[in-house]
Amino acid sequence: QVQLLESGGGLVHAGASLILSCSASGRTFCGYPVTWYRRAPGKEREFVAVSKKSGQTYYTNSVKGRFTISRNAAQETVYLEMTSLNNEETAMYCCNMEKNWGPGTQVTVTS
Repeated sequence: QVQLLESGGGLVHAGASLILSCSASGRTFCGYPVTWYRRAPGKEREFVAVSKKSGQTYYTNSVKGRFTISRNAAQETVYLEMTSLNNEETAMYCCNMEKNWGPGTQVTVTS
């Protein structure tokens, strides 16, 4: 059974950058879509970005041009590169593949 684990979150100031990682064990991400979601305090879970089986990527409008989702060559890790972070993006970030979820990594952005 695949296991997912996110890492890379932390406390940063507005305008900073972070790279989040989602690592798989049991099998690779090859051939499967991988999606990043986030849940901010007091808000519902929100779609952030997806890396599709075809290699196409899609993003929620608020992060277009600032966030990039990618996979490493071995397809053992999926990344979410985030730039120009603002305080509205403080949230728990989780990755998903084939109904499997990681526990999440916290991102906190201070003004």
